Amino acid sequence: MADKSNSLYQQHYQQASTTPETFWQQQAAALSWYKTPNAVLTQQDEDHYQWFSDGVLNTAYLALDHHIEQGRGEQAALIYDSPVTGDKQRFSYRELRDAVAQFAGVLKALGVQKGDRVVIYMPMIPQAAIAMLAVARLGAVHSVVFGGFSAHELALRIDDAQPKVVVSASCGIEVNKLIAYKPLLDDAISKATHKPDYCVIYQRPQLQADMQTGRDLDWQQAVAKAESAACVPVKATDPLYILYTSGTTGKPKGVVRDNGGHAVALSYSMQAVYNAKAGDVFWAASDVGWVVGHSYIVYGPLIAGCTSILYEGKPVFTPDAGAFWRVCAEYGVNILFAAPTAFRAIRKEDPHAALQLYDLSQLRSIFMAGERLDPATYQWVVEKLHKPVIDHWWQTETGWPIAANPTGLTQFSAKPGSSCMPVPGFNVQILNESGKILRPNEQGYIALKLPLPPGCLTTIWGNDERFVDGYLRSFSGYYASGDGGYIDEDGYLFVMGRTDDVINVAGHRLSTGEMEQIVAGHPAIAECCVIGIPEPVKGQQPLALVLIKNGVEVDETILQAELVAMVRQEIGALACFKQAIIVQRLPKTRSGKILRKLLRQIADGSKYSVPSTIDDPASLPEIATLMAARGLISAP
Repeated sequence: MADKSNSLYQQHYQQASTTPETFWQQQAAALSWYKTPNAVLTQQDEDHYQWFSDGVLNTAYLALDHHIEQGRGEQAALIYDSPVTGDKQRFSYRELRDAVAQFAGVLKALGVQKGDRVVIYMPMIPQAAIAMLAVARLGAVHSVVFGGFSAHELALRIDDAQPKVVVSASCGIEVNKLIAYKPLLDDAISKATHKPDYCVIYQRPQLQADMQTGRDLDWQQAVAKAESAACVPVKATDPLYILYTSGTTGKPKGVVRDNGGHAVALSYSMQAVYNAKAGDVFWAASDVGWVVGHSYIVYGPLIAGCTSILYEGKPVFTPDAGAFWRVCAEYGVNILFAAPTAFRAIRKEDPHAALQLYDLSQLRSIFMAGERLDPATYQWVVEKLHKPVIDHWWQTETGWPIAANPTGLTQFSAKPGSSCMPVPGFNVQILNESGKILRPNEQGYIALKLPLPPGCLTTIWGNDERFVDGYLRSFSGYYASGDGGYIDEDGYLFVMGRTDDVINVAGHRLSTGEMEQIVAGHPAIAECCVIGIPEPVKGQQPLALVLIKNGVEVDETILQAELVAMVRQEIGALACFKQAIIVQRLPKTRSGKILRKLLRQIADGSKYSVPSTIDDPASLPEIATLMAARGLISAP
């Protein structure tokens, strides 16, 4: 293991902790500002801080124009690969800048100015990234809504952000089916109280959308007539975007990101966490509708001068479980970033990695985030690809990693199940209910000591009270992450899941994440989820829902007995782990998170509403039937 005490990581961590203003001023100096900030950190009141408040910049300039001025105009900036259409496109920094400036001209002609909002409702096509950067170029504020959201959810976001313009496309493509976006958009606008002035629609050849005269403009036609728009200087504290957190009930929660702190944080993370250099090929296999797409498809790689991959496809079925390896080989990907769900899907379809027939010699590291990386998946990827696998942990709210193996500073030995060390700038503490800092290996609430570093949310759009109450009131002087876990004696952070995924069995607080880790280690299991279900004597007991690997046949009774023995061996009899059910699929959001709360509600016999973010609603009655057959659903 690398020596932490005198490492480059430790130097950065100490400096960011003890003299944050000096540290972040140094990081800010790596960027090309219109006006270099002198006021690095300003405390406004007990709850609010500002970074670089007197600095002036433009994020799109940093991502594009700056590199052209540095002589990298002909380098590839964005590569689009769509196995669902067969389309492939490559944009140099100059070509991308020109496309962005032209579309910014379209928006400017429609009246979009600094501070105005633009909602972007797009599939994974280059125009989505172009629209984001065009909005940033004008100093306006974008709010990207994931293309799979329903009209109702889109309407909620339109009402909250109140955009002047909505940018969309005629359709999205999911494996082998078309999803018409325009009827969803029309329906959303009819439902919304706020009406945008204009909609700009990119017509894809697979489906032509019907246009509404006076409101709707054809993207290609509008661009052909537009004049290029220049970058508009903005304050570092001006908002760059609003991103609504997935899975919310009622009014969505719009996380606000500023321009200056965001650019500095992403620039630093690309170097310190991902060890990415100008010219590297960086692939975040996510969607622009999620935070990973914002930070590490569009802004982070481009600010760092990398080539970013924008992939319109799935890890499996487009056409097979070798799709990821094909993309890595074809474009010489150096750094791959995806959710563990993607690798579990690949493992399930191709457990022996027989489809990994590609040259991955350029691939240096694989990063995973978005959910807990279970040790079984970690081991499988390491074993099959022989590449460093780096687990890291962060949130929509933070915008960049809280904890990671900081490969650009010091490479530490991995501990499966751990997201490694807190990233410089994040003061991570484990607290008990009363806010006391716990000792190593004691499980509690993961909290971040204020002030948060640059790049984190500054408020909730239009509802600062919700920001303060939701994140800053649980523990005085801390941001409450909503996750539980522990830090071990070596300083490694273990995130064990949301704090409501901790179950109480006969007075013992037990992590379902810990049980999932053990269950996933069974050789027959591709994926699993453990929830707490009601138990009349002990309060709660754990239940495992498991997916079996393709081609493996097991007896459910024997499998359950083996899993019970494994959990008993690792945790002890106090876990009271006695039940496992084989399921065909698990209910997930479109971003790949298992809907554990929904599963608990089914087991509780509670009424539940199907969230708009769900990927496969049919999975719910299947699981309810299986639970009922086992007598595991409580009377309401």
